[in-house]
Amino acid sequence: MHMNRDLPRVYLVRHGETAWSLTGQHTGRTDLPLTERGEQQARELKARLTALSVDRIFSSSLQRARRTAELAMPQSRIEDDDDLMEWDYGAYEGKRTADIELERPGWRLLQDGSPGGETLDAVCARADRVIGRLRAHGEDVVLFSHRELLRILAARWIKLAPLEGRRLLLDTASLSVLGYDHDLSEPVIHSWNGHIALKDGLT
Repeated sequence: MHMNRDLPRVYLVRHGETAWSLTGQHTGRTDLPLTERGEQQARELKARLTALSVDRIFSSSLQRARRTAELAMPQSRIEDDDDLMEWDYGAYEGKRTADIELERPGWRLLQDGSPGGETLDAVCARADRVIGRLRAHGEDVVLFSHRELLRILAARWIKLAPLEGRRLLLDTASLSVLGYDHDLSEPVIHSWNGHIALKDGLT
């Protein structure tokens, strides 16, 4: 992976597994804990993340993200940032895409939104605020957050429309890296959806 080490880097971590991520239920503001496997996933991130030299660590205040941060980077100062919280799914909270499609055939979240929830523009505005702060300070940071927010943030980082976040798959406990190529005018995705191999027979 080519990476100019003199330029800031942003490490994105999606939280570990929860009961709803396992079943494919949309989890926005429901504050679910990690499963036992999710906690193990977070611990497996520790070796790679604690080896990084970063200036600050930010997390969504929802416990699945915060707990992932605490297990992956123990003894580190973690700052809450509510702009990193997941999409508010409104009436579709806790529902699976397959169930929603029974009512709305062909439904897709980023394209169609959710009744009573946030709009794509609203989530994009939060992602843009995060990016604005990152670029203003020019620091190396780790962000612990959620699937949709991180997909949209990555799309916006490389100056794409927020809808294009739909093309970026993101698994639980994955590690992605944003940064720049030659200079600050060339934001890039250095790596995406990287995985840490789990020990103890967990896959």
